[in-house]
Amino acid sequence: MKQLTDEQIERRLSEALTHFSSVSPQKLVDGLLRTLDLTADVDDEFVFPALNSTSRERIFGGQVIAQAIVAADRTVDEGKNIHSLHAYFLRAGDETKPLHFRVHRDFDGRSISNRRVVVRQNEKVIFNLTASFQTPAEGLHHQIPMSPDILPPDQCLSALELTARNPDILDEHIEQMSRPRPFDIRSIRTEDKDRTAHQYQWFKTAAPLPDDPLTHRAALAFASDMGLLSTAMIPHGLNWTSPGLFSTSLDHAMWFHDDFRIDQWICYVMDSDWSGSARGLNRGSLYTEDGKLIASAAQEGLMRVVSSNGDP
Repeated sequence: MKQLTDEQIERRLSEALTHFSSVSPQKLVDGLLRTLDLTADVDDEFVFPALNSTSRERIFGGQVIAQAIVAADRTVDEGKNIHSLHAYFLRAGDETKPLHFRVHRDFDGRSISNRRVVVRQNEKVIFNLTASFQTPAEGLHHQIPMSPDILPPDQCLSALELTARNPDILDEHIEQMSRPRPFDIRSIRTEDKDRTAHQYQWFKTAAPLPDDPLTHRAALAFASDMGLLSTAMIPHGLNWTSPGLFSTSLDHAMWFHDDFRIDQWICYVMDSDWSGSARGLNRGSLYTEDGKLIASAAQEGLMRVVSSNGDP
């Protein structure tokens, strides 16, 4: 593996910090909250306006998941909280065009409600989500504990430090990889010669959020799409910047187990038990800092490697 000198790492880290710090944490989190602020249109329909410009090739999938949760919740009786979702990414979205959310009220029971959200752009369906909401209830409880081998966030490197130290990330990709985000992310870069499909990262919002539980669940869904698909790349020695790699999320599922605050540290423990047919399956468990399992996630993504001559 190519090694970087201390001087190169310092230069790359300085560049990453300069780019990442160009927007204040509070402004970034305010932008996240605006993303969740949908405008009501006709009955059970909502709109998120177009942005004037964008640096992204397509809308981040976690954003649309979070927005669809908010749209669905607005049609559910107060007191019922989202406990699961299943979503499919059908077409790439464009941030410079408005998003239209249509909520279908498929079921309302005494304790459970089910909603289906269809998201359109340019009159084409780009995403759909089914979500279930439940009135809080007592019941049997167990959970898999968080591994004692996981280091606390203050002993992990920031995402910027990892980017600067990773020799597989070229200098020209530093700015892209250090794009300002509303999340503080910490993780470990392991020198795993076996390339085990396992990783973890800590994250929290860069500034406090309101107390509303829906905001925290929507923000967690947003963050759950960060890095999960990359788990299936580990056994193959690939990452987002690998030449010839095209990757994108195909579907995403989440189960919310308990209340939490995402402006406090959450540990995202991820693994991948299979890849094949140009797809990779990934799973994630989300814990609070004291080890409470508050959510689970699963995602299948497309991973297609094309050679320099264009052959798969």
